[in-house]
Amino acid sequence: MSDYQHEVEELERKSATAARLFDVRRIIGGLFVVYGVIVTIAGFTASDADLKKAQDININLWTGLGMLILGVLFLLWMKLRPAEAPAVEETGATDGPAD
Repeated sequence: MSDYQHEVEELERKSATAARLFDVRRIIGGLFVVYGVIVTIAGFTASDADLKKAQDININLWTGLGMLILGVLFLLWMKLRPAEAPAVEETGATDGPAD
């Protein structure tokens, strides 16, 4: 195997790793999980006055749980369907303007 082919394979491997690392599902899922935990904790510590303002519905608890579920679904989606690096198109010798 030539050095050129080895370098190309190395770059393809790095490209696949970068595609997985910067997957937007990881960022969105992680943020939803973190904020979901914070809002859920706020829901568990809600006072009676807070509940009375919201017609006895613990909005923070339900919103936090919803955010946690959404964040976990994003992370699960990322785990089940990992991102793939874009396919490399090979260029031929006839690349040029068509007459």
